[in-house]
Amino acid sequence: MVFKRLLGSLGVGGPTVDTVLDPGAAHPGGALTGQVHLRGGDADFDIDHITLELVARVEAEHEDGEGEGVVVFDRFTVGGGFRLAPGELHSVPFSVMLPWETPITELYGQGLGIVLGVRTELAVAGAKDKGDLDQLNIAPLPVQEAILEALGQLGFGFRSADLEYGHIRGTGQGLPFYQEIELSPAPQYAHLVNEIEVTFLAGSGGMEVVLEADKRGGLFSEGHDAVTRFTVGHHDVRDWNTEVDGWIRQLVEHRASYGSHASHGHDPYGHGGHYGHSEHHHDEGHRSGPGMGTAIAAGAAGLAVGVVGGMVAAEVVDEIGDFFEGNEEAEDEG
Repeated sequence: MVFKRLLGSLGVGGPTVDTVLDPGAAHPGGALTGQVHLRGGDADFDIDHITLELVARVEAEHEDGEGEGVVVFDRFTVGGGFRLAPGELHSVPFSVMLPWETPITELYGQGLGIVLGVRTELAVAGAKDKGDLDQLNIAPLPVQEAILEALGQLGFGFRSADLEYGHIRGTGQGLPFYQEIELSPAPQYAHLVNEIEVTFLAGSGGMEVVLEADKRGGLFSEGHDAVTRFTVGHHDVRDWNTEVDGWIRQLVEHRASYGSHASHGHDPYGHGGHYGHSEHHHDEGHRSGPGMGTAIAAGAAGLAVGVVGGMVAAEVVDEIGDFFEGNEEAEDEG
């Protein structure tokens, strides 16, 4: 077994830690399972607690422009209260429930460019140290996948996805950030909009779908943003192609116009936000097909197979570790 990191603040001869997540992607609101493996150091150590942190790379707007930062969006204590003997191997299994709003990082196994991680904190004899960091892969819920699939079948293409710091006003958002999935317009809407952005805000009782359109300007008018919101149940069965096409039609015909910063909700203090309304409930058949999954896999909008934002998938794990370690060093220096 390879232990990823010697706990620096505990000194040479301290214990080592390796957190191993169970194979496969987890789901929003679902269980994250795995084991924390400890190896004892040169002496007895009392393990006060083992805590897992869920961390995300998040975009934020500042006075000087945009930047990136690390946000811890949940913590779970999964063990502790035992003595680790010299050289002893000790494993702590865990099963924790992810927040419903946990962003999705992949669709049909293709990465979306979202960086999430699980960081292990070990508290030993009053000292705390951040252990290893593991990439966290999140697949969409069935209703999220159905909506994205419908958008793909309607001709929308995947451009990018990111996490934006701030709150979407008028919604039940709980996390301090939200995910935007940016799509190129379907041919039938290309003359009306430059881009469509989709945000999913899931909860135990269902999900809000926030749609935003960057609308094109006309000969005598400027472009503007239009936003609307819909609610769906986790087990809804609908004709998703027809349903989603109706959403888009309502969105592009939306008369309201909002300033770009307010409508995107980029205000880091949560004052900005999306606006919208509308709830639709139907019970019809669900059509499936190649849709958005094929669009991503085929390299729609410049996203090549196995490449996330110009980075091959094998390098993403290294990039995650470097990014978070760099931020930890900055925090320590501060």
